[in-house]
Amino acid sequence: MKPKTGRYSSLIRPLITFLDLLVINLLILVCLRSAMSNFGYHTILSLFWIIVSYYSGYYEVYRFTKEIAIFGKLFKQFVFISLITFAYVGYKYKYVTPDEIWHYIITSFVVVGFIKFSIFFLLRKYRLFYGGNLRNVIILGHGKDVDELKTFFNTNLDYGYNLLKIFDLKKNKKDEIKECYEFVSEHKVDEIYGSLNTLSNSDLDSLINFADNNLKTIKLLPDSKNRLLRNLAVEYYGYIPVISLRTIPLDKEVNKRFKRFFDVVFSLLIIVFLLSWLTLLIAILIKLESKGPVFFKQKRNGLNYKEFYCYKFRSMQLNPIADLEQVQKNDPRVTKLGKIIRKFSIDELPQFFNVILGDMSVVGPRPHMVSHTEMYAKSIDKFMVRHFIKPGITGLAQINGCRGEVETEKDIINRVKFDIFYLENWSVLLDVKIIYKTVLNAIRGEEKAY
Repeated sequence: MKPKTGRYSSLIRPLITFLDLLVINLLILVCLRSAMSNFGYHTILSLFWIIVSYYSGYYEVYRFTKEIAIFGKLFKQFVFISLITFAYVGYKYKYVTPDEIWHYIITSFVVVGFIKFSIFFLLRKYRLFYGGNLRNVIILGHGKDVDELKTFFNTNLDYGYNLLKIFDLKKNKKDEIKECYEFVSEHKVDEIYGSLNTLSNSDLDSLINFADNNLKTIKLLPDSKNRLLRNLAVEYYGYIPVISLRTIPLDKEVNKRFKRFFDVVFSLLIIVFLLSWLTLLIAILIKLESKGPVFFKQKRNGLNYKEFYCYKFRSMQLNPIADLEQVQKNDPRVTKLGKIIRKFSIDELPQFFNVILGDMSVVGPRPHMVSHTEMYAKSIDKFMVRHFIKPGITGLAQINGCRGEVETEKDIINRVKFDIFYLENWSVLLDVKIIYKTVLNAIRGEEKAY
């Protein structure tokens, strides 16, 4: 057995913890009354900070962690600390006002957040420019998954992964695996990435045994066809482990109710402060330009494949193929006003009424017309997975350029990938991020919205 060789910077996490505790304790002197700066209060606050951070995973931040996930951890940490602070101060110090407490909490949130993100980005710069805090890695296998990971390592140098070698296992697999083991021992490799598409069960057993006996981290790469790509969850029926192939956060009642609450509040704000006056203006302009109703309704498939009527401002001339053919570039059916309102996504605003009715959510997979849903369900793998949750006015696929006309099969496949990722990784912060980017894109004008 050989000692672990990777430079994991074990002092980073204790240092950040110390800085956080220092900040939240020093700010008591700045933001609260001097009487509160006593040993008892400092001890209780520090103790609860450590306990909450342990259970919330506040310090579980890695080089591949997304910024929005870090913000989520920060927000969760301060929600619990706020509750504890209000409870303790309310019990112990009757004369301290809520404004003073909020001043302390918000100031602490900003300062601690600034330190946390500064260290995160400074470490990225340190890896990029000075080559420090690196992890030496190798890859075993070949195929699309290996090529994508190689590209990721070579183009994201700030993540600090130093790709030493790829053993493609194309010639003599047994000899190459043996050569890999020797290479790992000689070159201080920290992590081994193996492609499940290439490795057999016996190869995998051998690799796991080698990694365990030599204190190396092993990570496995499934390709897009592999069932293990899904978010696996292990549940216990008594003492019997049962694997669920997909976890959906919105299956939890508390998440479902919170998302519904957010949808209703957000939609009411849009309806009251925007649609209350904009609808009349758009209606007049639509009527002046062409004959027909102000609103266009079309059957779409929603949660559990249930059909519902999706509402829009009418942007086309009345035509018999509206439910069969998507709008294409320079489509003669689109009116002059229609081109404008479609470019800035104004035609989609009546769907906030769909949200109030419960057929849609503000954020989710975009619903397709019924004829297209039936077609894609037969030809596109995993297309129906999108219907495990409510469709949305906007979605992760839309803010990543996958909107408008489906020109090739690849377009719809990419949409499905984004939709499934959203379904399996939903969070409040992800919804906020999608809404924010949607608003920005709408103000700029969408290139594919024609």
